[in-house]
Amino acid sequence: MTVKINYIEIPVKNVTESKAFFHQAFDWTFTDYGDDYASIDNAGIDGGLYKSDQTVSTKTGSVLVVMYHHDLIAIRDKLVSLGATIIEPIFSFPGGKRFHFSDKNNNEYAIWSDK
Repeated sequence: MTVKINYIEIPVKNVTESKAFFHQAFDWTFTDYGDDYASIDNAGIDGGLYKSDQTVSTKTGSVLVVMYHHDLIAIRDKLVSLGATIIEPIFSFPGGKRFHFSDKNNNEYAIWSDK
């Protein structure tokens, strides 16, 4: 039997602010389970946001959540307008291009495209 990843949990300092950021950025929706946890809906994989003072970064050896978008320039500009910081500008790799950004929690993510 193949074992597949089916849920990912992301630490965030403020669940309410993080939900607003991801909703505005990616149109994700959420189901609240108290003040300190919200499950992520319609993000391509099931997951959740949980209240924590910890952050995720590749510099500390963390797993990197990588998302796909067909227009890197447009999504990069949208993220910056919402308060994200570009950590690594758009660069090429075999199969496409991507960039890394951090949200207001200082969590690192990447977005790639094959376009």
